[in-house]
Formats: sequence, structure tokens, C-alpha cells
Amino acid sequence: MKLIKPLAGIAIALVFCNSSNAQTPLFRNEKAPKEARVKDLLHALTLPEKIAMLGNTSPAVDRLKIPAYNWWNESLHGLARAGEATVFPQAIGMAATFNDELLKEEAGVISTEARAKYNLAAKMNRHLWYMGLTFWSPNINIFRDPRWGRGQETYGEDPLLTSKMGTAYVTGLQGNDANYLKVAACAKHLAVHSGPEVDRHNFDAIVDEKDLRETYLYSFKKLVDANVEAVMCAYNRVNGEPCCTGKTLITDIVKNEWRFKGHMVTDCGALSDIINIPGVKTTKEELAAAAIKAGINLECGGILQQDVMGAINKGLLTEANVDTALSGILRTQMKLGMFDNDASGNPYSKFAEDSVHNDYHVALSRKAAQQSLVLLKNNGVLPLSKDKYESILVTGANSASLEAMVGNYHGMSGNIVTVAEGITKAAGPATVVQYDQGSDYTDTTHFGGIWVSQNSDITIAVVGLTPLLEGEEGDAFLSASGGDRASMSLPAAHLAFLKKLRTASKKPIVVVVNAGSAVDITAINDYADAIILAWYPGEQGGAALADVLFGNVNPSGRLPLTFYQSLNDLPNYKDYAMKGRTYRYFNGPVQYPFGYGLSYTSFDYKWKQGPMAAYKVTDSIRVAVDVNNTGSFDGDDVVQVYMEYPNLERMPVKELKAFKRVTVARGSSATADIKIPVSDLQKWDLKEHKWKLNKGTYTICIGKNSSDFILKKSFTVK
Repeated sequence: MKLIKPLAGIAIALVFCNSSNAQTPLFRNEKAPKEARVKDLLHALTLPEKIAMLGNTSPAVDRLKIPAYNWWNESLHGLARAGEATVFPQAIGMAATFNDELLKEEAGVISTEARAKYNLAAKMNRHLWYMGLTFWSPNINIFRDPRWGRGQETYGEDPLLTSKMGTAYVTGLQGNDANYLKVAACAKHLAVHSGPEVDRHNFDAIVDEKDLRETYLYSFKKLVDANVEAVMCAYNRVNGEPCCTGKTLITDIVKNEWRFKGHMVTDCGALSDIINIPGVKTTKEELAAAAIKAGINLECGGILQQDVMGAINKGLLTEANVDTALSGILRTQMKLGMFDNDASGNPYSKFAEDSVHNDYHVALSRKAAQQSLVLLKNNGVLPLSKDKYESILVTGANSASLEAMVGNYHGMSGNIVTVAEGITKAAGPATVVQYDQGSDYTDTTHFGGIWVSQNSDITIAVVGLTPLLEGEEGDAFLSASGGDRASMSLPAAHLAFLKKLRTASKKPIVVVVNAGSAVDITAINDYADAIILAWYPGEQGGAALADVLFGNVNPSGRLPLTFYQSLNDLPNYKDYAMKGRTYRYFNGPVQYPFGYGLSYTSFDYKWKQGPMAAYKVTDSIRVAVDVNNTGSFDGDDVVQVYMEYPNLERMPVKELKAFKRVTVARGSSATADIKIPVSDLQKWDLKEHKWKLNKGTYTICIGKNSSDFILKKSFTVK
């Protein structure tokens, strides 16, 4: 009798069935192919159970021993809202490091702490909000206007810097295991979303295809290419289409063109917002169907859980549509190991308490803060000599402020070092250090510490903003503009306080400014001998600042955004066209250009290898620059490489195409090797609706910031 071979799929199923306990369903077999496991679980779930899993608060399925899960978790610059965790500098401060490798290391620490806390909570049968493994970070929206309160959450105004930092964050967070995600990252908010906060639930961002592709979608594409596990759609509309149901962004571009394989999640309440848009006529069932058909897999909210069944009953959806949506998030959970019967093969399953806020993590937070600090002015007073300054006053509304350290979307560590504490510790027991708050945020006539300042050798005044004055709608509850800022001015009380300090004494004053955006530094310039922009520097911010002040660390932060002279220099806040915005398209005078930052030492550049005379699209531009430290201090420099384009319509004035942080000892040199694919010089052709490399003369410009070029050489593209 001739034997008949079983079908391949049946054979595979039999192998997995025989190789494991007969009581273990296929979806729990960690050795089985993930797609087979997803299909098995879909088959096991009832339709109501499937629908219930489409929201961020996913209930338990007791009969299948699937615990409840809350998808909502935050890790913008450390684990947020979940108890003890290492607090790193705010995202805009990390962008100021121009150090993507450092950010990748930071993200690895964040995901280690996340796994540890998840493991500990799960063992106690705690399935809590902010204790999961799915993180709605990073925020890679372009910080196009300094009024936006949430700009502090981003990596600045430049698409390339944003994509480099965002990619580093995602790869560090998700890990490099071949079988498991360490945690799942999420790129948000797709896509043209950067204020105003007061209108964020209904504004319509009007933008043409060129700005959309070259600026607003650039980083999202790079993170999709880097295998980010999730993408979050925004509250607003783009060219009339709601971001979370519109066909153009999710279906046509992200899913079909980019071939995104992860899952799409809505911002919280975004589907409910669509119903409230003036002129929109839709039922909740129609809305649920539109979201599912557009490609949404998960909703932060309750529309899908409540109304998908109604949509099915009305013939707007089928169970197959639900399966397609649910499979996206089940696949993510499989990658995280959530349904594994045997967790021994998961390299992250044994992380525990010693992986949370340990000495290495704290030291990394301090290093990150050190590199984020931007020295804006120094008349020679810095670095401070302990032998010269026997008495110090630390003052100002932010000098002992917790809020000014942690930023928004923050965690807590129990070890937060304010500026007053950091300087006191660094100065040592033989130095007199006094603290006085000096002023608040509103009173322009009553001040403290003036007499102490007169009798101290030097005053360190810490002023500026906090996340209560700028941030997200609702969270920044002291903001007069719904989270945004109506001006670039520092608080009037702080300006009056600094003026009083300067009038009362001619002794040195160092001003430290906290802010998540561009502020008017010119208003305090006459009152300060040195100015440091500290952003919101995290739990070790005070210690890091002291490291820089006393010269143990040479400042090396660079501005990831332009400091304009006035908001009057910018287009209307609601105008999303890039013309006249950011260093790429703004050609007027500024306070400080993109990429600016001073050092205690000086650097000189020389070509080691310049560009060739001509290139084609398949080539790469390879150049090398010798960086010579010509000053008296060891230090880090950030070599910035910009491109000037052929004189064609709507080309950027200039554009960052590469950067390299190098460490150079005094009297020594280091080489920065730069590689730029010529394909990165392509621009979007509005007529042909595709990327195009324009022929002509290009100039590569290497310098210290976007306005200070030391080396320039031209080449042609054939």
C-alpha cells in the first residue's frame, strides 16, 4: 500500500503538538512560528473577546488564562508614572547631546528597568497601568515653532537629527534579541502635529506633499525602517483627513508604501474627537468601521470595544476585519513573550529589583545631563576655581525645584539632585554655600538673597520655566496658553530678580536657565557673566551642572533648535508650511543658531579627505576631518556637516546631513569620518510625486553650528 504524505502545514502542526504537552495550546508554544500562534489564538477567542482586546485596557480572558493587560505606558526619558525609576534628561536635552549612541545606551537602561518592573508586578499578579511592556515613546514630531509646549518631548527642529536620535532610542529600547522584543517602542504622533495645544483635538494641518515628505514624515519613515513596533496616529486632521481614520497616512503611506509590519495605535480619545469635529457626520459604528478599515489595530479609548459589534451587526465590518486588526497587537504580545508557556528562553524574563535604578543607571543619567548642558555665554568666569571662590550663593526660583529637574512624562527616583544640592556637594565642606529661593514666578518687587549675594564671591542664579508653565494641554496647568507659550520671554519676576542682583553687586553671576524650548536670552545677557541652558536635566541635573561649573566636565551640548530673536520673525503658529521656519528655511538674524554651543577649549578643523568632484545617486560621499584641540582643556566637539543645494525652487537654505561627536585631549587631534549616501540628497518632486535627485552643484559645509562653517567644498551630482 502506498503511503500518502501529510500536507506540510499539518505536519508542522503535528510536530509542535507532539513536542509539547498535549494540554498546552499552540498559541502558548514559544517554539512555534508566531503567525501560527496568532492564528491559533484568534481561533480560540470568541468574537466578543476579540473586540474587548482592541482597547488599551484589555480585560482578562479567564478561560484561556490570559491576564488583563494595559497597553498604555510611557518612557519619554525614563520610565514614567510607575514609581522608582532612573530619570534621564528631557528628550530635548538628549537631542542637545548630538550623541545617538548615548541615547541608545540610555534606552537600553530604560527597557531593562521596564522588564524588571513588569516581571516583579506579574509575579504578584499585578497587571497595572504603566507596568506593561508597550511604550508610547518616542515623540518624533518636528519642533517647528517654539510656542509649542510639548516641543520639550521632541528631538528638536531638524528631521535628520530627529531620525538619528529616534532610531537610537527605538533600537536601544527594543533590544537586539533575534526572538524577543525587550519592550515595544512607538513612534508618535503621526504625523503633522506640533500645536497649538488648545486646538489639538480638532485642528486641520494644511501642508503640501513636499513639506509632508521632506519634513513631517521623514523621521517616521526612518523609524519604520528601523522596525519600530508601533506607530501612534495623532488627534488632528491633515489636509482634511483625520489622522486616525484617514486613508492617506495610515493605509496608503505607512502600511502600503512603507510596508510597516507593526501595529497602529490611536492617541488617547482620538476617535472620540472625530465625532466632535464641526461638520463631521458619523455614527460611532461608522467611526469604528472606518478606523479598523484604515488600519488601526489598537485604540486608546473605548470606541472600538463598545461599537465594533454594532458595526458588524450593521454590515459595516466582518469578523475577518476584526481578526486582521487584532492580529497586529497579538503579534506584538507574542514578540514580547507574553503568551509563552516556558519563559526560560526569554533573556529578559529574570530581570529583577537589582535592575532598577542601580549605580550604573544613575551614573549614565549624570553623563547624559553633562552632555546636554549648552554653554551660551562665558566671559571667562567659567570654569570656577575652588581656590578662588570661598563663598557661593545658589539662588533663584528653580535652584531647588523638583519640577525643573524632571520635565514632563517623568518618573521618580528618590535620588533627585537639585542645583542647590549639586553645587553644595561639589564645592566641598571648606566652602561656604548658601541657598535662598530669591524669587517666585510672579512677584516682580519682593526678592530674597540680595544681601547674601553682595557678601558672596559668586552667585549662581537658576531661573526659567518648568513643565507647569509649558507642556501638554491640561498637564501644564499654570500655562496661560493651554500648555503652549505666548511669548519667548522668561518670567518677568526672574528678569527683575536678576536685574536686582546685578545692580546690587558687581561680583560674578552665573545664570542657569531651565526651559524646554527657545527663550529670550538677550533679556538676561547684561546681568550674567556666564549663561548655561540646562533644559530639564533629570535626576542628576544638579550634580551634572556642578561638574561643568567646576570644570570637571567640559560643556559640549549643542542647540537642537533655533533661538529666534522674536516670535514676530515667524509665520502664524497655525501655519504648517515650512517656509520661514527652522534653520532650514529661515534666513534672518537669530539669537543663537541651530547647533550652537560653547566650550572651555577651542577646536580647529582641517580636511583629511575632501569630497570628490562628482557623484551619482548610487554613490556615497565620504569625507574625513581632523579635529584639533587648540585650547587648554580636554573636551568633546560635535562636528556638524551641512549641505547647500543647487539654486532651485524651495530648496532648504542649508540642511544637516551628518554629525559626529569626538573626544579630543588638549593639544591632540581626532578624525571624524563622515559618510553621506547621495540618495539622502533627494528631494520630493511635486509634479512626479516621488523622490528625485536634482542635478547641479552642491556644497558640503562643515562647522561648529548652522551659521559658522569652517570648511566648504563643492561637487556636482550627475
